Amino acid sequence: MKFVMKEHGFETEVEYGKLQVCGDEKYGYRPYQLLVSAVAVCSGGILRKVLEKKRIAYSDISVTTEIERNEKRANSVSKIHMHFQITGSGLTEEVVEKCLKVTRKNCSMVQSVEDSIEITESFEIIS
Repeated sequence: MKFVMKEHGFETEVEYGKLQVCGDEKYGYRPYQLLVSAVAVCSGGILRKVLEKKRIAYSDISVTTEIERNEKRANSVSKIHMHFQITGSGLTEEVVEKCLKVTRKNCSMVQSVEDSIEITESFEIIS
């Protein structure tokens, strides 16, 4: 990826279109938003694949995140908590917990940051 400086922030061209990145969200996505999005969406996508591979019926997955930042370390992201809402029939807490363990092991974004950012998960099943 090549990032080109613009009047406000930077821009890159990807297959889907242009991505504007800037520390000021009036002009683009803030870097921390992209980091958190990468972790959450990767996790959600892997969870979806795990559920499908195990032939577990579901109709929807949403992920809500809460983050903590460390002002003493350049306002770095120190914790990402992901809350998964999974809609489906026949889902049990035991099954979802197992699926989330597999998800965590196979999400490249979680694996990339877990030594420097605390990653936690919770979930609720919606019937």
